[in-house]
Amino acid sequence: MALYFKKQLDNGATLAVWQVTETEEELKQLSSTPTDEMEEISFIRSESLRRQRLAVRALLNQIFDEKVYLSHHDNGKPYLENTVTNISITHTQKYVAVILHDEEDVGIDIECLDRDFSAVEKKALSEEEIDDLDEERKNEQLAIYWCAKEAVFKRVSTYKVDFASQIEVERFRPRGEGELEATFIRKGGYEEEFDLEYMTFDRHVLVWLVG
Repeated sequence: MALYFKKQLDNGATLAVWQVTETEEELKQLSSTPTDEMEEISFIRSESLRRQRLAVRALLNQIFDEKVYLSHHDNGKPYLENTVTNISITHTQKYVAVILHDEEDVGIDIECLDRDFSAVEKKALSEEEIDDLDEERKNEQLAIYWCAKEAVFKRVSTYKVDFASQIEVERFRPRGEGELEATFIRKGGYEEEFDLEYMTFDRHVLVWLVG
């Protein structure tokens, strides 16, 4: 299906999602992936992961008029070599998504709501967050919690973050789309506040933040 949607946010960021329906060969044609990166992708055993990586490339080709060179810092954070634009990337088996901003740092995460997120409760939530869970929509709420914490983690780009104690998400009730508030607590106790947004579509939840 190629580009699923692309929109400019009020804060100046570009948010774009690609639905991965193409074959690996079709994505190679659409992606114009540089030779060195194509060689790296070829070593990935999973065909699904190879398609996701190529779909990210195809999506970037749709967004930028000129070819961009995607690379990663030592901590895994992606960056574009030939532009100052900040980027964050996420993908599932069915969708890949990116968020871009020329000045502000960004973070994004997507998950399929058909997954079982019960493990998130034990490994990523504080006792207060667990107490706020709604049993009727628990899996959806856990998915949003996880995406929000992943988006913050990608934004702060820090090693060894304890999601349960260092990333706090304010109480919310799942809706089709909405806003979230989160706090990141650094090891020295310094706190950073973040405003996030989320939306759900096709049994997926997408969470992002800018700034």
